[in-house]
Amino acid sequence: MSFPLYIAKRYLRSKSSNNAINFITNIAIIGVILGAASLFIVLSGFAGLKDFTLQFSTEIDPDLKAETTVGKTFMLTKDIAEKLDNLEAVAEYSKIIEERIFITSNNKTTIAKIKGVDVNFQNIVNIDSAMDTGSWLDQNTNEIVVGWGISKNLSLGILDFTKSINIYVPKPGKGQITSTKDAFNTVRAVNVGIFYINETLNDGYIYAPIDLAKRLLNYQDNQISSIEFKLNPNADETQAKQSIQAILGDNVTVKNRAQLNDALYKMLNTENLAVYLIFTLVLIIAFFNVIGSLIMMMLDKKKSLSTLFNIGATVKDIRKIFFYQGSLMSIIGGLIGLVTALIITFLQQQFSLVMITPSLPYPVAIRIENIFIVFITISVLGIIASKIASVRITKNMVKTV
Repeated sequence: MSFPLYIAKRYLRSKSSNNAINFITNIAIIGVILGAASLFIVLSGFAGLKDFTLQFSTEIDPDLKAETTVGKTFMLTKDIAEKLDNLEAVAEYSKIIEERIFITSNNKTTIAKIKGVDVNFQNIVNIDSAMDTGSWLDQNTNEIVVGWGISKNLSLGILDFTKSINIYVPKPGKGQITSTKDAFNTVRAVNVGIFYINETLNDGYIYAPIDLAKRLLNYQDNQISSIEFKLNPNADETQAKQSIQAILGDNVTVKNRAQLNDALYKMLNTENLAVYLIFTLVLIIAFFNVIGSLIMMMLDKKKSLSTLFNIGATVKDIRKIFFYQGSLMSIIGGLIGLVTALIITFLQQQFSLVMITPSLPYPVAIRIENIFIVFITISVLGIIASKIASVRITKNMVKTV
């Protein structure tokens, strides 16, 4: 063990004869402990909120989704379908048709998006867990499943044959419109279920059999809007994405869950970064106490430092004493704060100490990366603060007094 580190440990453990210095030192250590604990708890809280938010947004998101980059649709030929079937990474895939529509019932009209799905769709995403009322649709029927918001706006029930539901899509073409029949393709549908996922989907989507969507939009048999994929458990997402992209070509883009919710991920990550920077600023202010306590310790130990200087210690060695002392104070305080925060976070997970509503505990998540972020932040700030304080040691200060 080096001489400066040994003396630094002695100074850290021993108490000063001046109670004011002891009080300032204790306040500095407590500040580091509380700062580290607060930073980790806040980061864990935001991690929990992120998971809580994304579970509603990604509940019906596939592992991968292929979308066209040119126009609204692309052709899934038999040759391409066979190549997709032979991919080991892909467990299943579902053909999708999406388009904006008008849906009317009881003299009420709203704009929504129809999502035509095939029989494999239930195997791609866990749609059954999103069903609030009723059941999922059957293929080769005129059954639809609507969002909770659309159901409320149009006063739609389940299997209510007394209320007609009509879906309209403008017909493509040119020339003057002379009648409603010439302007729109129309399908009469029956609502068999209501889903509840999130506000955007609840208010803007209806599900329908893919054949109904094709008939409504006058699409060809192999004309689709997108393909949603479910990967095998051990599949490498990046490699699977590249393989699918190579098969479908440059006119189609393959996206993962994060890319499908790009705006939401960016917003959550920006909020997390902003909170980290704010609490880091609070920690910087707290570390001024560390600098102050080290300077007070230098003044209190002036005679001892002079003795060390006279028996051969250099100014550099004496600076190292206080540099090590401040660094140790910060690191030990940071570790104590982290352990305290881990215990508090674990208790929140197990016993729901803080509730948002009577039935909903505040979500928290323990992340290994957050532990490293807090420890590195505390260590770096502690080292900088110790360096700032230790350079106050000069030769004139430690000369014989």
